Amino acid sequence: MRLTFLGTGGAGGVPRFGCDCAACQRARTNPQHVRRPCSALIEDNNHKILLDAGLMDLHERFQPGELSAIVLTHYHADHVQGLLHLRWGKGDPIPVYAPPDPEGFADLFKHPGILDIRSLAAFETLELGDFNLTPLLLNHSKLTFGYAIAHRGGDRFAYLTDTVGLPRESEDFLRQWGAHEIAVDCSHPPADEPPQNHNDLLAALNMIQNSGAKRGWLTHLSHTTDRWLMDNPDSLPASVAPAMDGQVVDLAGNFPL
Repeated sequence: MRLTFLGTGGAGGVPRFGCDCAACQRARTNPQHVRRPCSALIEDNNHKILLDAGLMDLHERFQPGELSAIVLTHYHADHVQGLLHLRWGKGDPIPVYAPPDPEGFADLFKHPGILDIRSLAAFETLELGDFNLTPLLLNHSKLTFGYAIAHRGGDRFAYLTDTVGLPRESEDFLRQWGAHEIAVDCSHPPADEPPQNHNDLLAALNMIQNSGAKRGWLTHLSHTTDRWLMDNPDSLPASVAPAMDGQVVDLAGNFPL
C-alpha cells in the first residue's frame, strides 16, 4: 500500500494570493513548498483510490478507468471542486463515496454526469478491492468523515483532515485499531484560544498522540502554519512531519516505486 499526498494545503493554498509573508515568498520561488487543495491517493498494484477531489486538473492527472473510486471527506468546495469538470467526461461511471449530506454540493447532485455518487455511513466499512475504508466522524462545520484505511496486506493509514480533535467514538476506534500511521489537519500555528473547525498545531499533535499512531503527518497546512514552522524548525517530535505535495509514503516498504 502506498499513499501519495497530492495536495496538503487549506482552502487558500500556499502561496496565498496577495500575501508576501516568508512562507508565501518561499513557495513562489521554490515549487517544492507550494500547497494545493488537500487530497491524497492510495494505491496498491491493482487499485487507485482518490481521497478528496479539490484539485482542478483531475481530468489531466488520471486516465479513464484509472481510478477505482473517489472518496470524499465532505462537500466543502476545496474538497470537491475538481469534480465539476470531471463529471462531463465520457466513459464508464466513476464511483464517488461521500458522507450523507443532502445539502452538500447541490449542482453536483443535479448534474452528476459520469459520477456515481453514493452515501456512506459512519463506522460502516467500505470494501474496495483489497482496501477497507472505515468512515470516522470528525468535528467540523459540515458533516465530515475521516477514513481509517486498512489493506489486506496489513498496512494501515488514517486520513483525518478538516477537524478539531476527534469525537470520542472516533478516537476510541483508532486506539483499538492497531499499529498505523496518520495524517491530521494542522491549519493553524499554536494558538492561545481553542481552535474552531480546524486544528492548530497543539490540537494536531494531541490527535496524533491520542490515536496511538506510530508516525504522524501534518496536512491541510496554511501559510501561517508554514511560517511558524520556518521560525521554529525544531518544534516537532521526531515521529511527526509536515507532509508536502507529491510526497509518497510507502507503508509496506516494498511497493514498486
